[in-house]
Amino acid sequence: QVQLVESGGGLVQPGGSLRLSCAAFGSIGRMNVLGWYRQAPGKQRELVAASDNDGSTNYADSIKGRFTISRDNAKNTVYLQMNSLQPGDTAVYYCKCITYSLGHQYTYWGQGTQVTVSS
Repeated sequence: QVQLVESGGGLVQPGGSLRLSCAAFGSIGRMNVLGWYRQAPGKQRELVAASDNDGSTNYADSIKGRFTISRDNAKNTVYLQMNSLQPGDTAVYYCKCITYSLGHQYTYWGQGTQVTVSS
């Protein structure tokens, strides 16, 4: 079992920055994916960014050049640095972890952290 604990959300003005953190507690194994999704009111949850344990990353087109995902494997922690935030980035941001064990894939979600971009 893996527990994900997120932090770093809040209220920020347009053009501002925030850094989200997600710490994974429990065994996530050597092969895993850590990522961030977001869900705005009335919309489906969507991928923001993801990072494999080998360092490869994947970003949504809408945030490329503004957001950066990084991870500290020693701490089982993934970060999302968000710059040049826009009102359209307002959403609940969720951390997601995918682990693999004995041929099975397991998916875990954090509780979510609210990000509000408003003047």
